[in-house]
Amino acid sequence: MTLGSENKLSYRQPLLLLIIALSAVVVSGIGPHDRITWFLEVAPILIGAPILVLTFSRFRLTPLLYWLLLVHALILALGAHYTYALVPLGEWLQDGWGLERNPYDRLGHLAQGFIPAILAREILLRRSPLVPGKWLFFLVVCVCLAFSAFYEMLEWWAAVLGGESADAFLGTQGDVWDTQWDMFLALVGSVVAQLSLGSYHNRQLQWLDRNC
Repeated sequence: MTLGSENKLSYRQPLLLLIIALSAVVVSGIGPHDRITWFLEVAPILIGAPILVLTFSRFRLTPLLYWLLLVHALILALGAHYTYALVPLGEWLQDGWGLERNPYDRLGHLAQGFIPAILAREILLRRSPLVPGKWLFFLVVCVCLAFSAFYEMLEWWAAVLGGESADAFLGTQGDVWDTQWDMFLALVGSVVAQLSLGSYHNRQLQWLDRNC
């Protein structure tokens, strides 16, 4: 692929990924298991998508990050349709591996650390004096843990306001340590994302700086 063709794709890919994400939201909203849970789960997509559109011309993101955001949107949309405790893929893993609970919720919270880590990393590198290194790594982990903790508080507030109708959104599946597991998996996700994608992300940022 030539640099010129890659530059054209930088305009087209975000639009295509946005269409895929919004289509997934629409499909997931057809006959969901619980309408209130569906709305709560897709809310991050409904909030984030307009922000990405409005800031596209001033603060375009790397292709890597756009793809990761799409993956996160698909995870949320699937969980929203079935509720995290009833996603068929998770039930299959639960039966096949003899697990006590549907593990799809764990995947969601792992992604909640993995994908925001690259988002936080990109914003900090482009809008602060930070450079790749130990301080950046540490602060990105802190941002992801703070986001995860805030999300747990949102679940708590939803439970207080919604009572039993919010149980599916909480997705604890009877685990008294579910909140701690969720935040721990976000921690793991943020560390793994930086270790596995940090160098590639740096190259994407350099390309973005040269061509966009």
